[in-house]
Amino acid sequence: RPAQAVCIPAVHLHMTAATMQVSQEDFEKAQEQLKLLKKDPGNETKLKLYALFKQATEGPCNSPKPGMLDFVKKAKWDAWNSLGNLSQDNAKQQYTELVSSLVSAESADQKKDASPEESTHDGYETILVTTKNNITKIMFNRPDKKNAINHKMYREIIKALEEAGKDDSTIAVITGNGDYYSSGNDLNNFTNVQPSEMEKMAKDGAVLLKEFVGHFIDFPKPLVAVVNGPAIGICVTVLGLCDIVYASDRATFHSPFSQLGQSPEGCSSYLFPKIMGLAKANEVLLFNKKLTAAEACAQGLVTEVFPDRTFQKEVWARLEAYASLPKNSLAVSKQLLRSMEKEKLHAVNSKECEVLKERWLSDECINAIVSFFQKKSKL
Repeated sequence: RPAQAVCIPAVHLHMTAATMQVSQEDFEKAQEQLKLLKKDPGNETKLKLYALFKQATEGPCNSPKPGMLDFVKKAKWDAWNSLGNLSQDNAKQQYTELVSSLVSAESADQKKDASPEESTHDGYETILVTTKNNITKIMFNRPDKKNAINHKMYREIIKALEEAGKDDSTIAVITGNGDYYSSGNDLNNFTNVQPSEMEKMAKDGAVLLKEFVGHFIDFPKPLVAVVNGPAIGICVTVLGLCDIVYASDRATFHSPFSQLGQSPEGCSSYLFPKIMGLAKANEVLLFNKKLTAAEACAQGLVTEVFPDRTFQKEVWARLEAYASLPKNSLAVSKQLLRSMEKEKLHAVNSKECEVLKERWLSDECINAIVSFFQKKSKL
Protein backbone atom coordinates (compact mmCIF):
# COMPACT_ATOMS: atom_id res chain seq x y z
CA ARG A 1 0.00 0.00 0.00
CA PRO A 2 2.70 2.58 0.86
CA ALA A 3 4.28 1.87 -2.55
CA GLN A 4 0.91 2.52 -4.21
CA ALA A 5 0.40 5.71 -2.26
CA VAL A 6 3.74 7.04 -3.51
CA CYS A 7 3.22 5.85 -7.09
CA ILE A 8 -0.10 7.57 -7.77
CA PRO A 9 0.95 11.11 -6.81
CA ALA A 10 4.16 10.62 -8.81
CA VAL A 11 2.18 9.90 -11.98
CA HIS A 12 -0.13 12.81 -11.22
CA LEU A 13 2.80 15.19 -10.71
CA HIS A 14 4.43 14.05 -13.94
CA MET A 15 1.26 14.73 -15.96
CA THR A 16 0.75 18.12 -14.36
CA ALA A 17 4.34 19.14 -15.12
CA ALA A 18 3.93 18.12 -18.78
CA THR A 19 0.72 20.13 -19.04
CA MET A 20 2.37 23.14 -17.42
CA GLN A 21 5.35 22.86 -19.77
CA VAL A 22 3.14 22.87 -22.87
CA SER A 23 1.12 25.77 -21.49
CA GLN A 24 4.32 27.76 -20.85
CA GLU A 25 5.56 27.04 -24.39
CA ASP A 26 2.24 28.16 -25.85
CA PHE A 27 2.31 31.26 -23.67
CA GLU A 28 5.80 32.19 -24.85
CA LYS A 29 4.89 31.43 -28.45
CA ALA A 30 1.83 33.70 -28.12
CA GLN A 31 4.08 36.54 -26.96
CA GLU A 32 6.20 36.14 -30.11
CA GLN A 33 3.12 35.95 -32.36
CA LEU A 34 1.77 39.15 -30.84
CA LYS A 35 4.92 41.01 -31.95
CA LEU A 36 4.33 39.87 -35.55
CA LEU A 37 0.80 41.24 -35.83
CA LYS A 38 0.65 43.97 -38.49
CA LYS A 39 -2.69 45.48 -37.55
CA ASP A 40 -3.30 47.40 -34.34
CA PRO A 41 -5.88 45.36 -32.37
CA GLY A 42 -7.22 48.50 -30.68
CA ASN A 43 -6.82 49.95 -27.18
CA GLU A 44 -9.45 47.78 -25.51
CA THR A 45 -7.82 44.56 -26.71
CA LYS A 46 -4.33 45.85 -25.90
CA LEU A 47 -5.43 46.60 -22.30
CA LYS A 48 -6.91 43.12 -22.00
CA LEU A 49 -3.67 41.56 -23.28
CA TYR A 50 -1.64 43.66 -20.84
CA ALA A 51 -3.83 42.64 -17.90
CA LEU A 52 -3.76 38.93 -18.78
CA PHE A 53 0.02 39.02 -19.23
CA LYS A 54 0.54 40.68 -15.82
CA GLN A 55 -1.90 38.24 -14.17
CA ALA A 56 -0.14 35.27 -15.83
CA THR A 57 3.36 36.36 -14.82
CA GLU A 58 2.79 38.11 -11.47
CA GLY A 59 -0.62 36.97 -10.22
CA PRO A 60 -3.39 39.30 -9.00
CA CYS A 61 -2.83 43.06 -9.13
CA ASN A 62 -0.33 44.02 -6.44
CA SER A 63 0.72 47.58 -7.35
CA PRO A 64 -0.72 50.77 -5.83
CA LYS A 65 -3.52 52.50 -7.72
CA PRO A 66 -2.15 55.35 -9.91
CA GLY A 67 -3.41 58.92 -9.55
CA MET A 68 -6.61 59.94 -11.38
CA LEU A 69 -4.71 62.15 -13.86
CA ASP A 70 -2.28 59.41 -14.91
CA PHE A 71 -4.77 58.13 -17.50
CA VAL A 72 -2.61 55.50 -19.22
CA LYS A 73 -1.32 53.86 -16.01
CA LYS A 74 -4.79 54.03 -14.44
CA ALA A 75 -6.36 52.29 -17.46
CA LYS A 76 -3.73 49.54 -17.26
CA TRP A 77 -4.16 49.16 -13.48
CA ASP A 78 -7.95 48.99 -13.80
CA ALA A 79 -7.69 46.31 -16.50
CA TRP A 80 -5.31 44.19 -14.39
CA ASN A 81 -7.21 44.73 -11.16
CA SER A 82 -10.50 43.72 -12.85
CA LEU A 83 -9.16 40.16 -13.24
CA GLY A 84 -9.38 39.71 -9.44
CA ASN A 85 -8.10 36.31 -8.31
CA LEU A 86 -7.97 34.69 -11.76
CA SER A 87 -5.29 31.99 -11.56
CA GLN A 88 -2.02 32.41 -13.42
CA ASP A 89 -2.72 29.25 -15.42
CA ASN A 90 -6.12 30.53 -16.53
CA ALA A 91 -4.63 33.94 -17.37
CA LYS A 92 -2.00 32.25 -19.57
CA GLN A 93 -4.73 30.22 -21.23
CA GLN A 94 -6.90 33.29 -21.93
CA TYR A 95 -3.90 35.32 -23.13
CA THR A 96 -2.86 32.54 -25.52
CA GLU A 97 -6.40 32.11 -26.86
CA LEU A 98 -6.83 35.87 -27.38
CA VAL A 99 -3.55 36.15 -29.31
CA SER A 100 -4.52 33.09 -31.38
CA SER A 101 -7.86 34.67 -32.32
CA LEU A 102 -6.10 37.91 -33.37
CA VAL A 103 -3.61 35.97 -35.52
CA SER A 104 -6.40 33.95 -37.17
CA ALA A 105 -8.46 37.07 -37.90
CA GLU A 106 -5.48 38.86 -39.47
CA SER A 107 -4.57 35.79 -41.52
CA ALA A 108 -8.14 35.60 -42.86
CA ASP A 109 -8.05 39.30 -43.75
CA GLN A 110 -4.72 38.92 -45.55
CA LYS A 111 -6.04 35.94 -47.49
CA LYS A 112 -9.09 37.93 -48.46
CA ASP A 113 -6.91 40.89 -49.50
CA ALA A 114 -4.55 38.65 -51.46
CA SER A 115 -7.29 37.11 -53.58
CA PRO A 116 -10.22 39.49 -53.74
CA GLU A 117 -12.95 38.67 -56.17
CA GLU A 118 -12.88 40.59 -59.42
CA SER A 119 -16.21 42.31 -59.95
CA THR A 120 -17.38 42.77 -63.52
CA HIS A 121 -19.43 45.80 -64.47
CA ASP A 122 -22.41 44.90 -66.65
CA GLY A 123 -23.93 46.85 -69.51
CA TYR A 124 -20.96 47.06 -71.91
CA GLU A 125 -20.45 45.47 -75.31
CA THR A 126 -17.28 47.04 -76.73
CA ILE A 127 -15.25 47.28 -73.53
CA LEU A 128 -14.65 45.14 -70.42
CA VAL A 129 -14.88 46.97 -67.10
CA THR A 130 -13.72 45.21 -63.94
CA THR A 131 -12.71 46.20 -60.42
CA LYS A 132 -10.13 44.34 -58.33
CA ASN A 133 -7.53 45.38 -55.73
CA ASN A 134 -8.94 48.94 -55.66
CA ILE A 135 -8.31 49.29 -59.41
CA THR A 136 -11.05 49.81 -62.00
CA LYS A 137 -9.80 48.50 -65.34
CA ILE A 138 -11.36 49.73 -68.59
CA MET A 139 -10.27 47.40 -71.38
CA PHE A 140 -10.93 48.11 -75.07
CA ASN A 141 -12.53 44.88 -76.25
CA ARG A 142 -12.75 44.77 -80.04
CA PRO A 143 -9.57 42.74 -80.63
CA ASP A 144 -10.77 41.54 -84.05
CA LYS A 145 -10.98 45.23 -85.09
CA LYS A 146 -7.66 46.13 -83.41
CA ASN A 147 -9.77 47.87 -80.76
CA ALA A 148 -10.85 50.59 -83.20
CA ILE A 149 -13.26 53.00 -81.52
CA ASN A 150 -16.71 53.19 -83.06
CA HIS A 151 -19.52 55.47 -81.85
CA LYS A 152 -20.83 52.89 -79.39
CA MET A 153 -17.38 52.39 -77.90
CA TYR A 154 -16.94 56.16 -77.46
CA ARG A 155 -20.17 56.29 -75.45
CA GLU A 156 -19.29 53.21 -73.40
CA ILE A 157 -15.85 54.60 -72.49
CA ILE A 158 -17.52 57.86 -71.41
CA LYS A 159 -19.94 55.89 -69.22
CA ALA A 160 -17.12 53.76 -67.77
CA LEU A 161 -15.07 56.85 -66.88
CA GLU A 162 -18.10 58.39 -65.17
CA GLU A 163 -18.66 55.25 -63.10
CA ALA A 164 -14.97 54.77 -62.28
CA GLY A 165 -14.76 58.37 -61.11
CA LYS A 166 -17.50 57.69 -58.54
CA ASP A 167 -16.82 54.11 -57.43
CA ASP A 168 -14.69 52.96 -54.47
CA SER A 169 -11.57 52.25 -56.53
CA THR A 170 -8.38 54.21 -55.88
CA ILE A 171 -7.12 54.40 -59.47
CA ALA A 172 -8.43 53.66 -62.97
CA VAL A 173 -6.52 51.91 -65.74
CA ILE A 174 -7.14 51.91 -69.48
CA THR A 175 -5.70 49.11 -71.61
CA GLY A 176 -6.44 47.01 -74.68
CA ASN A 177 -7.43 43.38 -75.23
CA GLY A 178 -5.31 41.48 -77.74
CA ASP A 179 -2.30 42.60 -79.78
CA TYR A 180 -3.32 46.25 -80.15
CA TYR A 181 -3.88 48.93 -77.53
CA SER A 182 -6.17 50.66 -80.06
CA SER A 183 -6.06 51.50 -83.75
CA GLY A 184 -7.91 54.74 -82.99
CA ASN A 185 -11.00 56.02 -84.72
CA ASP A 186 -12.92 53.33 -86.57
CA LEU A 187 -12.96 54.89 -90.04
CA ASN A 188 -16.22 53.05 -90.69
CA ASN A 189 -17.68 55.91 -88.62
CA PHE A 190 -17.22 57.99 -91.78
CA THR A 191 -18.53 55.49 -94.32
CA ASN A 192 -22.08 54.94 -95.54
CA VAL A 193 -22.95 58.55 -94.79
CA GLN A 194 -25.20 60.19 -97.40
CA PRO A 195 -24.10 63.64 -98.68
CA SER A 196 -27.21 65.21 -97.12
CA GLU A 197 -26.19 63.77 -93.72
CA MET A 198 -22.56 64.88 -93.79
CA GLU A 199 -23.11 68.08 -91.86
CA LYS A 200 -25.08 66.30 -89.12
CA MET A 201 -22.44 63.55 -88.95
CA ALA A 202 -19.68 66.13 -88.50
CA LYS A 203 -21.63 68.09 -85.87
CA ASP A 204 -22.62 64.97 -83.87
CA GLY A 205 -19.08 63.59 -84.15
CA ALA A 206 -17.58 66.82 -82.80
CA VAL A 207 -20.03 66.84 -79.85
CA LEU A 208 -19.22 63.20 -79.02
CA LEU A 209 -15.46 63.78 -79.29
CA LYS A 210 -15.61 66.89 -77.11
CA GLU A 211 -17.51 64.96 -74.43
CA PHE A 212 -15.10 62.02 -74.68
CA VAL A 213 -11.97 64.14 -74.24
CA GLY A 214 -13.71 66.22 -71.57
CA HIS A 215 -14.11 63.09 -69.42
CA PHE A 216 -10.34 62.53 -69.55
CA ILE A 217 -9.72 66.18 -68.56
CA ASP A 218 -12.17 66.00 -65.63
CA PHE A 219 -11.40 62.48 -64.40
CA PRO A 220 -10.99 62.92 -60.61
CA LYS A 221 -8.64 60.02 -59.77
CA PRO A 222 -5.22 58.95 -61.02
CA LEU A 223 -5.69 57.58 -64.54
CA VAL A 224 -3.11 55.16 -65.90
CA ALA A 225 -2.72 53.98 -69.51
CA VAL A 226 -1.28 50.47 -69.87
CA VAL A 227 -0.31 50.43 -73.56
CA ASN A 228 -0.01 46.76 -74.47
CA GLY A 229 0.57 47.22 -78.21
CA PRO A 230 0.35 49.67 -81.12
CA ALA A 231 -1.66 52.85 -80.45
CA ILE A 232 -3.04 55.11 -83.19
CA GLY A 233 -4.86 58.45 -83.36
CA ILE A 234 -7.20 59.46 -80.55
CA CYS A 235 -5.77 56.78 -78.24
CA VAL A 236 -2.34 58.36 -78.60
CA THR A 237 -3.45 61.97 -78.20
CA VAL A 238 -5.39 61.42 -74.94
CA LEU A 239 -2.30 59.83 -73.37
CA GLY A 240 -1.22 63.38 -72.58
CA LEU A 241 -4.29 63.58 -70.29
CA CYS A 242 -3.36 60.41 -68.40
CA ASP A 243 -1.32 60.67 -65.21
CA ILE A 244 1.00 57.75 -65.99
CA VAL A 245 1.62 55.86 -69.24
CA TYR A 246 3.28 52.43 -69.09
CA ALA A 247 4.13 50.76 -72.40
CA SER A 248 5.26 47.39 -73.66
CA ASP A 249 8.42 47.59 -75.77
CA ARG A 250 6.35 46.38 -78.74
CA ALA A 251 4.00 49.36 -78.53
CA THR A 252 4.16 52.12 -81.14
CA PHE A 253 2.54 55.56 -81.19
CA HIS A 254 1.17 57.01 -84.44
CA SER A 255 -1.08 60.02 -85.11
CA PRO A 256 -1.56 60.15 -88.91
CA PHE A 257 -3.82 63.23 -88.95
CA SER A 258 -2.53 64.99 -92.07
CA GLN A 259 -2.37 61.65 -93.89
CA LEU A 260 -6.16 61.44 -93.39
CA GLY A 261 -6.81 65.13 -94.05
CA GLN A 262 -7.66 65.74 -90.40
CA SER A 263 -6.18 67.71 -87.47
CA PRO A 264 -5.01 66.98 -83.89
CA GLU A 265 -7.42 66.26 -81.06
CA GLY A 266 -7.35 65.10 -77.44
CA CYS A 267 -5.68 68.39 -76.39
CA SER A 268 -2.53 67.18 -78.16
CA SER A 269 -2.13 70.50 -80.03
CA TYR A 270 -1.43 72.06 -76.63
CA LEU A 271 -0.01 69.20 -74.53
CA PHE A 272 2.36 67.52 -77.01
CA PRO A 273 4.51 70.65 -77.54
CA LYS A 274 4.60 71.05 -73.74
CA ILE A 275 5.59 67.41 -73.25
CA MET A 276 7.96 66.90 -76.18
CA GLY A 277 8.97 70.36 -77.27
CA LEU A 278 7.60 71.99 -80.40
CA ALA A 279 9.99 70.41 -82.93
CA LYS A 280 9.28 66.81 -81.86
CA ALA A 281 5.55 67.48 -81.52
CA ASN A 282 5.52 68.85 -85.08
CA GLU A 283 7.03 65.61 -86.39
CA VAL A 284 4.33 63.60 -84.63
CA LEU A 285 1.27 65.81 -85.22
CA LEU A 286 2.08 67.38 -88.60
CA PHE A 287 4.24 64.82 -90.35
CA ASN A 288 2.79 61.54 -89.04
CA LYS A 289 6.01 60.29 -87.40
CA LYS A 290 5.47 56.95 -85.72
CA LEU A 291 7.26 56.67 -82.37
CA THR A 292 8.62 53.48 -80.86
CA ALA A 293 7.94 52.93 -77.18
CA ALA A 294 11.55 53.91 -76.39
CA GLU A 295 11.23 57.13 -78.43
CA ALA A 296 7.89 58.00 -76.82
CA CYS A 297 9.49 57.48 -73.40
CA ALA A 298 12.55 59.59 -74.28
CA GLN A 299 10.22 62.40 -75.40
CA GLY A 300 8.13 62.29 -72.22
CA LEU A 301 4.86 60.87 -73.58
CA VAL A 302 5.46 57.49 -71.91
CA THR A 303 6.48 57.14 -68.27
CA GLU A 304 8.29 53.81 -68.53
CA VAL A 305 8.80 50.97 -71.00
CA PHE A 306 8.82 47.28 -70.01
CA PRO A 307 9.89 44.13 -71.91
CA ASP A 308 6.78 42.62 -73.48
CA ARG A 309 7.36 39.20 -71.86
CA THR A 310 7.21 40.67 -68.34
CA PHE A 311 5.03 43.71 -69.12
CA GLN A 312 1.75 42.62 -67.54
CA LYS A 313 3.34 41.10 -64.43
CA GLU A 314 5.58 44.09 -63.67
CA VAL A 315 3.01 46.77 -64.41
CA TRP A 316 0.13 45.23 -62.46
CA ALA A 317 2.32 44.56 -59.43
CA ARG A 318 3.24 48.24 -59.43
CA LEU A 319 -0.35 49.40 -59.95
CA GLU A 320 -1.59 47.26 -57.06
CA ALA A 321 0.99 48.95 -54.83
CA TYR A 322 -0.21 52.38 -56.02
CA ALA A 323 -3.83 51.38 -55.38
CA SER A 324 -3.03 50.61 -51.73
CA LEU A 325 -2.09 54.27 -51.11
CA PRO A 326 -4.60 56.57 -49.34
CA LYS A 327 -7.39 57.09 -51.87
CA ASN A 328 -8.50 60.61 -50.94
CA SER A 329 -4.95 61.90 -50.76
CA LEU A 330 -4.27 60.66 -54.30
CA ALA A 331 -7.50 62.18 -55.66
CA VAL A 332 -6.95 65.56 -54.00
CA SER A 333 -3.32 65.70 -55.18
CA LYS A 334 -4.27 64.73 -58.75
CA GLN A 335 -6.96 67.42 -58.87
CA LEU A 336 -4.52 69.99 -57.50
CA LEU A 337 -2.02 69.14 -60.22
CA ARG A 338 -4.70 69.39 -62.92
CA SER A 339 -6.59 72.45 -61.55
CA MET A 340 -4.20 75.05 -62.96
CA GLU A 341 -4.66 73.70 -66.49
CA LYS A 342 -8.25 72.44 -66.52
CA GLU A 343 -9.87 75.57 -67.93
CA LYS A 344 -7.17 75.84 -70.61
CA LEU A 345 -7.58 72.17 -71.57
CA HIS A 346 -11.34 72.52 -72.00
CA ALA A 347 -10.79 75.57 -74.21
CA VAL A 348 -8.25 73.64 -76.31
CA ASN A 349 -10.63 70.68 -76.59
CA SER A 350 -13.44 72.96 -77.83
CA LYS A 351 -11.19 74.59 -80.42
CA GLU A 352 -9.82 71.27 -81.68
CA CYS A 353 -13.34 69.88 -82.11
CA GLU A 354 -14.46 72.98 -84.04
CA VAL A 355 -11.52 72.63 -86.41
CA LEU A 356 -12.10 68.90 -86.81
CA LYS A 357 -15.76 69.45 -87.65
CA GLU A 358 -14.62 71.69 -90.54
CA ARG A 359 -11.98 69.16 -91.62
CA TRP A 360 -14.52 66.31 -91.74
CA LEU A 361 -16.66 68.34 -94.15
CA SER A 362 -13.73 69.26 -96.40
CA ASP A 363 -13.12 67.62 -99.77
CA GLU A 364 -9.52 67.06 -98.72
CA CYS A 365 -10.50 64.92 -95.73
CA ILE A 366 -13.17 62.99 -97.65
CA ASN A 367 -10.73 62.23 -100.49
CA ALA A 368 -8.02 61.17 -98.03
CA ILE A 369 -10.37 58.71 -96.31
CA VAL A 370 -11.60 57.34 -99.67
CA SER A 371 -7.97 56.91 -100.72
CA PHE A 372 -7.20 55.10 -97.43
CA PHE A 373 -10.01 52.58 -98.01
CA GLN A 374 -8.95 52.06 -101.63
CA LYS A 375 -5.39 51.24 -100.56
CA LYS A 376 -6.73 48.98 -97.81
CA SER A 377 -8.92 47.04 -100.27
CA LYS A 378 -5.91 46.39 -102.52
CA LEU A 379 -3.87 44.83 -99.70
